[in-house]
Amino acid sequence: MYTKYLITTLAAALISALPITAANAETEVGTTNQQANQEERLPLRELRLFTQVFEQIRRGYVEEVADTDLLENAIAGLLLELDPHSVYLNQTDYEQLQESATGEYGGLGLRVGSERGMIKVIAPIDDSPAAKAGIEAGDFIVEVDGTPVRGMAVQKAIDKLRGEKGTSIKLTVFREGEDGPLDITVVRGTIQLSSVRSRIIEPGYGYVRVSQFQVSSGKDFKKELLSLKEKEPTLKGLIIDLRNNPGGLVPASVEIADAVLDGGTVVYTEGRLPSANISFDAKSGDLLEGTPIVVLINGGSASASEIVAGALQDHRRAAIIGTQSFGKGSVQTVIPLGDGRAVKLTTARYFTPNGRSIQAEGIVPDIIVEPAEIRLYKNRTQVREADLEGHLEQADGKKKKAKDRDEDITDDNQLYEALNVLKGFQLLGKRVSSEAEAQD
Repeated sequence: MYTKYLITTLAAALISALPITAANAETEVGTTNQQANQEERLPLRELRLFTQVFEQIRRGYVEEVADTDLLENAIAGLLLELDPHSVYLNQTDYEQLQESATGEYGGLGLRVGSERGMIKVIAPIDDSPAAKAGIEAGDFIVEVDGTPVRGMAVQKAIDKLRGEKGTSIKLTVFREGEDGPLDITVVRGTIQLSSVRSRIIEPGYGYVRVSQFQVSSGKDFKKELLSLKEKEPTLKGLIIDLRNNPGGLVPASVEIADAVLDGGTVVYTEGRLPSANISFDAKSGDLLEGTPIVVLINGGSASASEIVAGALQDHRRAAIIGTQSFGKGSVQTVIPLGDGRAVKLTTARYFTPNGRSIQAEGIVPDIIVEPAEIRLYKNRTQVREADLEGHLEQADGKKKKAKDRDEDITDDNQLYEALNVLKGFQLLGKRVSSEAEAQD
């Protein structure tokens, strides 16, 4: 009885949820057309088939399955065959999606791994609750709130360490040099993981890595750019590394592209709903004031990464180097269902400023550089002019040495080539400038 009521209610809800438009016109046409239109809107025959299958599974499946589980599976099935990115999100999936998008979670702020069957602290995040409580890199967590964790999978241990902000947790740790285990109580806080980091790889040349597009990625990117400019007031070039970046939030990608563009379209989307047809434009003002840029991409660069690469490529603001990107040119909208669950539905395709759809195509680099191992060829010692007895000295009497890089990047041939391209831009810019001055 309950099942029949449930199915009837479901069918009624589906019918009542249907948008009825031009009701007066349909009435004037007649009942037959109205029924045909209704049939087109709602396949009643298939709904009856659904209720029959539902009842057969409920009554005859080898194991009892809860009605709510069957209905939830049915909802998931509605999206299953649409495309790979439209999915039903249960409460756990929805929470994980939100956490990934914001980069925030309630926890201790620890990076942990497994060693000899124990949970080892790789490092506490700076200024995190764990760091403030005295947890150190190299500590072994042996108990969590009195429960032994030896042999526990890393992910399960992470789930135990996480929790609501303000709640406390007692960790028992072994630390090298201590006589016995230490009991340390830590109060969980909100942990913010930044997806953007930067460094100077050689005097005059900056590097920014964007691993994911989160809520704060645009702001963090601008912060890192300003930090690089403080370290190198005469910044000659910048490398933006988007390799293996799976994407994320479209607004974050627009903000990052906006930071280095001086106006113009970044990306636009087209879908069936009016709200899905949007154009995102950059504001005037380039934080780098025209400093040359190289963007690194590969087959793992998808979605929002391709938005940034495509925009900078179309505006001729950056050289794209690496290998062809993943080719995810669709936009997903997360639709909350009001009870901790949601639907992630593909609602639009996006296009680069020049109208390119990269769906199943990807961004093709301006310069293709396949990942490879660089092996320096050691030639036998050769005699140079400076080795000859009685050689002439330089006119100014000074000897010049080749410049050394701040770090060895030869183990990353794509990054190595990106830096060389930037140096080529720098040399070409100087040459063009000199020729212009000579003409004047």
